Amino acid sequence: MKVSNKKNSFLMGTLILGAAGVIIKILGAIFRIPLANFIGAEGMGYYQTAYPVYALFLTLATAGFPTAIAKLVSEQVALGNHKGANEIFKITHLMLFVTGLVTFLILFIGADNIVTNVQHNPNALTAMKAIAPALLIVPSMSAYRGYYQGYQQMSRIAISQIIEQIFRVFLGLALAFILMKQFGPKIGAAGGISGATIGAFASFIFLMLVYFKDSKQRKYLIENSTGYVKQDTSTIILNIVRVVIPISIGACVMPLVNVVDSVIVIARLKAAGFTTLAANSLLGQLTGMAMPIIVMPMIFTTAIGMSLVPAISESYTLKKFNEARHNAKMAFKITLLLVLPCAFGLASLAQPIMGLLFPKQSAEVVGLILFTLSPACIFLGLLYTFNGILQGMGKPMIPVYALLCGIAGKIVISYTLTAIPSINILGSAFGTVASYLIAAIFEYIYIKRALSIQFNLMDYFIKPLITVMLMFLGARYTYIGLSMFLGNKISTLFAIIVGGIIYVVVIIGIGGITQEEILAMPKGRSILAKLKKLKLVRG
Repeated sequence: MKVSNKKNSFLMGTLILGAAGVIIKILGAIFRIPLANFIGAEGMGYYQTAYPVYALFLTLATAGFPTAIAKLVSEQVALGNHKGANEIFKITHLMLFVTGLVTFLILFIGADNIVTNVQHNPNALTAMKAIAPALLIVPSMSAYRGYYQGYQQMSRIAISQIIEQIFRVFLGLALAFILMKQFGPKIGAAGGISGATIGAFASFIFLMLVYFKDSKQRKYLIENSTGYVKQDTSTIILNIVRVVIPISIGACVMPLVNVVDSVIVIARLKAAGFTTLAANSLLGQLTGMAMPIIVMPMIFTTAIGMSLVPAISESYTLKKFNEARHNAKMAFKITLLLVLPCAFGLASLAQPIMGLLFPKQSAEVVGLILFTLSPACIFLGLLYTFNGILQGMGKPMIPVYALLCGIAGKIVISYTLTAIPSINILGSAFGTVASYLIAAIFEYIYIKRALSIQFNLMDYFIKPLITVMLMFLGARYTYIGLSMFLGNKISTLFAIIVGGIIYVVVIIGIGGITQEEILAMPKGRSILAKLKKLKLVRG
């Protein structure tokens, strides 16, 4: 276990977690796409009825703890107090085990009442009970991840995430395939969702082994701690709770957006004249097929947010406010450069992409849902980054206020529009986009004022927008032109490649990203050298 150094910087942490995120999302696609084809829209409806509720319970059990551990540990590490950091980890680990046990019991015992009386989808009961045991494992696993995040040891977190996903994907798919053939969509969905428990257990074992492997070095750091002051356990718990509660509340709001869908959508679609089965299938298309595509680009924005918490927290502890401001601006710029092309790219090829991924579904229907959701990619990506900045600044209540405003807008829009027959499921999609937009604007305004940051309009907004609009047109018309002669698969893949090339060439050509910013990235010199070799950058 190494103490944070220059190599363990914010950008390096982002690179490590981002690289792991690419692998995880590839595995996630391997999971989600075949799963949807194995168990169909009906089975995905049951899956997506159970999973958001589990995610909400998991958030209640763990949400604020990993971030709180990372923040509190990073503060102690910055002061050289490794003994205090280890005490924080041990106490929060015990607290997380207790919260996990309590939430498991509530969810498992109350599953029947939730799916029948709250969600009006009783066939999802088996899936709900199949996912509940994960609550016994994931909270303890998250304690280890928060601890290593505080030390900015992102590689341990990355490996644990990959292990979790490998077990989840392959065993979950195997169970879904076998059980679907034997018992149908209800049990097939339960088989697929149970992969989460299996993956969490594998990841937990890995993290526990690494922790024990580090015991000698940890003992040395503890014995050579500086600034340690003995505190009562109750005092430590109180300090943890003060950080955890606002972060937990804020983190709960995001899963509530998905729970709103599982509670409101089916009832409002019924009001629009759809049958229960048809409403469940539409819910499966929205939350089980289109939404996972939207969150795929969150690979790097999640990594940015995780890296920002300890980096900015450390800067604030040492009163290096210029460094905190620099990291925040860099994170914002990188986030925009990542999410804008993803959103515009998905919008330009929404129908072909969905037709390629889900050939058994109506590409026109699921494509329209993806097109409607695509702007959410921008605002959701920014929220991950903004939340990391605010939590690192010690302002965890700001995301709470922002997300509460967002979810209020989500409820009003989804409830109103989904019941209109001509809009139906798109009403929920509009509500989701609005919720993330409202929250992102709220947090952007606060961060800009709190850190006294000035964003150059041309560099941060106009140049990236010009680039993605040209990319949108290039990808769209490439697909239209090729699809007259080639099949959907080849045309879609070529259009994606053309869009990517246009984006890179234009953003560099118009100065949307500078040489200094490229050099500031991990492996920046190597990237810049290759760009110069390709004559994309001069000098």
